[in-house]
Amino acid sequence: MVIFVFLFGLAVGSFLNAVIYRLEAGDSALRGRSYCPRCKHVLSWQDLVPVLSFVMLRGKCRYCKGQISPQYPLVEICTAGIFLLSFKFQVSSLNQASSAEILNILYLWIISSFLIVLFVYDLKHYILPDKILFPAIGVVLGYRVSEFLKFENWDLFGIWSLVFGALGAASFFLAIFLISRGKAMGFGDVKLALFMGLFLGWPNILVALFVAFMLGGAVGGVLILLRKKHMKSEIPFGPFLIAGTFAALFWGQWIIHWYLRLIWV
Repeated sequence: MVIFVFLFGLAVGSFLNAVIYRLEAGDSALRGRSYCPRCKHVLSWQDLVPVLSFVMLRGKCRYCKGQISPQYPLVEICTAGIFLLSFKFQVSSLNQASSAEILNILYLWIISSFLIVLFVYDLKHYILPDKILFPAIGVVLGYRVSEFLKFENWDLFGIWSLVFGALGAASFFLAIFLISRGKAMGFGDVKLALFMGLFLGWPNILVALFVAFMLGGAVGGVLILLRKKHMKSEIPFGPFLIAGTFAALFWGQWIIHWYLRLIWV
């Protein structure tokens, strides 16, 4: 089962690469066969085996010998790894999973796919596209509503946890956006923060933001020291927010307990 999940994740990662490229080109990701971005030659099946094709072709197109971006195998491997983590954290037994666990895994895989596309696209283009972000918000809202409707007595604490997490995070980033007039934070980050709050709830949203700002500060500091960036350089913050989201999803409670033990010692 672990091998199957990993291979499935590699295949989904290959599809996400196509989504990212066709989103850039303005094409539909669901129609037409895959082709080389440089020579536009339609790719055959042996060119599309995740990771393995990249290795066998030595990172070059079979037809035009153009360089293939390392983004392709990296996205495939990262997708497979995230799918495995989701599987591990949601299934209590590898041999038998309940229907609720299976549905939750599928939900996490869908959300993870959205986040991976947003991560790469923002890293490359400094934009969080609404074509991906709005459907992600819609999926989370639909899933949360279906969760609450399962219970005869509504979980008011759970509802307020999501509302407070979503509105609190979005308001915080909206304030930064308005005060800086869009120079310190883009409006896409405001929408992403809304999504994060709905997805993670309280207090895991705090973990995600904590990790995001720590990673962002560390990476920004290193880039400045290496003279790759300067104090006024623009750095996309979406990838750090998404990294923080995954950290909170998989290790949120552990990070909270670690931090509380740290401040109380």
